[in-house]
Amino acid sequence: MAATLDKESSIVILGGGTWACSTALHLVRRGYSNVTVLDAYHIPSAISAGNDVNKIAELASPTDDDDADSVAQAAAAAAAQGWIHDPIFSPYYHDTGFIVSGSSPEALGHVIDSELRGHEDEYAKLDSPEDFRACMPDGVLTGDFPNWQGWYKSKGAGWVHARKALVSAYQEAERLGAKFITGSPQGEVVSLLQEHGDVRGAKTADGREHRADRTILAVGASAPQLVDFENQLRPTAWTLGHIKMTGQEAQLYKDLPVLFNVEKGFFMEPDEDRHELKICDEHPGYCNWVTDSVSSLPRSVPFAKQQIPLESEQRIRQFLSETMPHLKDRPLVHARICWCADTHDRGFLITYHPAHPSLVIAAGDSGHGFAHIPSIGGFISDCLEGKLEARFAKHWRWRPEIADGFWGRDPLDRYGAGREVMDLPQPSDETRWTQISRAHDES
Repeated sequence: MAATLDKESSIVILGGGTWACSTALHLVRRGYSNVTVLDAYHIPSAISAGNDVNKIAELASPTDDDDADSVAQAAAAAAAQGWIHDPIFSPYYHDTGFIVSGSSPEALGHVIDSELRGHEDEYAKLDSPEDFRACMPDGVLTGDFPNWQGWYKSKGAGWVHARKALVSAYQEAERLGAKFITGSPQGEVVSLLQEHGDVRGAKTADGREHRADRTILAVGASAPQLVDFENQLRPTAWTLGHIKMTGQEAQLYKDLPVLFNVEKGFFMEPDEDRHELKICDEHPGYCNWVTDSVSSLPRSVPFAKQQIPLESEQRIRQFLSETMPHLKDRPLVHARICWCADTHDRGFLITYHPAHPSLVIAAGDSGHGFAHIPSIGGFISDCLEGKLEARFAKHWRWRPEIADGFWGRDPLDRYGAGREVMDLPQPSDETRWTQISRAHDES
């Protein structure tokens, strides 16, 4: 039986990334006085997907319906309130506008159904290269945009500085009393502490036992290494590269709308600190498949790499050739793979574990978890306290029954790269990975 929960209860959060820092912040804001966060890396972690210069963010309006799409929209609306009003996060949201586009009838149909339906009056149609170029200053978009069609809205979407928002959440949580134990071996979780069928904390690589009344598992794509998720999670990697910009170019590219093609990729303005332009190629993701005696099904196992597969770099350069060909031959100065954890329906997994009454699961960000950093910790805290709103609890429940059989090749309604989930090269096969001219440990 789980211990009674009160504001003095010991709570240990496993992980120091986006959801973990958000949860620590929300818990100490609610008055919990004994919150400890464990992570093998100092924050911001070099392997956290949230340690990034920018990510797309769209503001959403609340809804009271309880179907899956409405629940996702309601969660996004809660995040939007944080990006606008919470002083810990609002400095890092940039409402610069958003261009969403595609290059094939199938992808364009997807954009209309998923992005535009019900919001048509917010967007202007883009039918020609000239239409795309007119959304940005002269000299930015110099490509021919072959077969592109798009839609542009000037407000209500843009980008967030991910790393700075993550660090802001961490620093405020620590200021309010959360304890962060980071770095290896002292913060590296090696196992859960299991007693009488329940989880009573975690053990770290230095041999220490961190006992707790409640344990929150928020380690992103590494979660299946600590708990059997019964085939509910697929660790999936995405890819990005940076190119160097001059100071003059950085000024020209400042405050641009996000340009996103659901088949090709996306970019936002250059990082203001390093003057580097981040480009992501769009695809359903990469996996690292392993089959062993533990599981009858192949499972994807994450590994860290500050490089990307060569074909990913080729797709980045193809995206540049169609949009900004004057940049397509610049060398990448940084690249990395970023791991997330997909669920079969791309809904979050925020619930108590059915077999361990003191273990809270916070997983399944499904490639869109960072945008929720202002509010996701509130939902996780609600779950901890047993008061998560019924419609969220319904859609974010433990649900292995919907992930029966091997679903690892399912693109999950994503486009690009032939709509196929791809296999990562082995880390040691350097002939299949980019060779970066200047590497650094942050993205």
